[in-house]
Amino acid sequence: MKSKWLSIVEKLDYAFQPIIHSHSGKIFAVEALLRNAEKIPKIDDIQGIFDLAFKDDYLYQADLLLRDKAIKKFSEINIENLQLFYNLDNRIIHTKNYSKGNTKKILSKYSLNKNIICYELSEKGTLKEQDALIEMIKTYKSSDFCIAIDDFGIGVSGLKLLYFSQANIIKIDRFFISNINTDSKKKLFCSSIINMAHTMGMKVVAEGVETLKEFYTCKNIGADFIQGYFVQKPTVNVDEIKPIYKEILKYIIQEKRTNEILPIADEYIQYIVPFNINSSLHSLFLYFKEHSNNHFAPVIDDYENLVGVIYEVDIKKISYSQYGLSLAQNKSYSSQINQYLKHAMSIEASWGIDKTLEIFNHDPNSSGIFITKANKYSGFIDLRSLLQLSHKRNLEIAENQNPLTKLPGNKQIELFIYKSLKNREKFISHILYFDFDNFKPFNDFYGFRQGDRAILLFAELLQKKYPNDTFIAHIGGDDFFIGIKNSTIEDVYALTKETLDEFRESAKNLYNTVDKQNGFFCGKDRFGEERTFKLLSCSCAIIEISSNSKKSNFDYTLNIMKKYSKNLERPICASF
Repeated sequence: MKSKWLSIVEKLDYAFQPIIHSHSGKIFAVEALLRNAEKIPKIDDIQGIFDLAFKDDYLYQADLLLRDKAIKKFSEINIENLQLFYNLDNRIIHTKNYSKGNTKKILSKYSLNKNIICYELSEKGTLKEQDALIEMIKTYKSSDFCIAIDDFGIGVSGLKLLYFSQANIIKIDRFFISNINTDSKKKLFCSSIINMAHTMGMKVVAEGVETLKEFYTCKNIGADFIQGYFVQKPTVNVDEIKPIYKEILKYIIQEKRTNEILPIADEYIQYIVPFNINSSLHSLFLYFKEHSNNHFAPVIDDYENLVGVIYEVDIKKISYSQYGLSLAQNKSYSSQINQYLKHAMSIEASWGIDKTLEIFNHDPNSSGIFITKANKYSGFIDLRSLLQLSHKRNLEIAENQNPLTKLPGNKQIELFIYKSLKNREKFISHILYFDFDNFKPFNDFYGFRQGDRAILLFAELLQKKYPNDTFIAHIGGDDFFIGIKNSTIEDVYALTKETLDEFRESAKNLYNTVDKQNGFFCGKDRFGEERTFKLLSCSCAIIEISSNSKKSNFDYTLNIMKKYSKNLERPICASF
């Protein structure tokens, strides 16, 4: 059997596909992907190889041969701090030949550190395979390996797996990434998964990214890493793997979004000297002695990745005991340092202020939050600094939002218009101006409280109908503003008409029964004359900003559009 599988593995090869940081274009890892399955008789695809090994009752031994082949080829890539994502078949956990410690032996063979490998375990499959997956995660996590859940979102366990798995990374399946820029349901799903993963301390890979718009969307909803043909196709030539993908970096620099992420100022971040996970327990005692003001130690691996935190209080019992120093110097006991390692609440610096505060608020008992940059330990924000940051951010928000709807106000609107005009060569923007029809007589007759209800109704409707990345603002009174990038005028028009129609129907419920049945109400116009008015509706002017637009024509076009859009039951469109 062994000779058969040595022959099979000899015919196979590995291609590597890069996984890059979404905000820098720098490489983070490569995924090892099997190639040449067609060279094996009676095998149709890659999965067939593992099915044959399982049938031969040789799955684990075959995997070790493949693991050795992948790691050997990976060792030929001359890029520092690179990780290898290696796919495991969940069924190996139930094979009779399974044993621990084999990966470590293979890595030592090629002079590689344990931290370089991240095991990918797939979520897809039957309930029985899901049980094997959870068991696999526990087994490899107990040996301190990095774990990534592959194909997330298409399996049968879904969110339950996210809750219980304690994986380091999840990879959102390409089904949800394909056309995510035009599919609002996919965008909402992925955005929610990313937020939950970040809250639980996991990083997220968007896999299967094939277009620039998919890349921008994934980056802007918070995906930490990007993988797909847009970056690079899998390659069997290790020399084609790059430390940084400059074309991607160029796109990152070019893209300036209106809802720009607010960076965390360095003044809030303090650098606490980290402790290496591979150091001895005795070194840990010396660490706390040397850094007497530190009550905890951020723990990193050999590549400066943050792996957890050790609290001084957890080792005091040993350090203060009669034989504590002797135990710490004992090699067999020192190797148990992992038992003191705790989960570290951390965020990427690129996530910005708002995401930092959001994640911290999920665990108010925490003493602070760790900051990483491209997965590398960068520093710590303590509770006091977080409270200062939160207070400052709340003041900024209060100064720049409408007090009734809590939507952004005129300062942000001006900024959006300025950036749209500045970047009109790079992308098409659409500016929407909304103004209620017959609002003043309605407000005068029914009172300002009912008027406020109408305004809040419309604000909530806008937030419900338009995609999450739409800039929605409140100019004041019954005037609203929307900014949309990278969308067609046809899509914007259709969605806006649908919104206006829904508001017209919903606003009828703000009237008394008689006026609602009549379809009009009696009130006074601006001259104090009594007359009838139609029920509330809303007008909308849509202006397209493109590479052909001239800044000098903007104000004139907007004023003309405002005038001609009044009392129309559909939006009107123009470009300038």
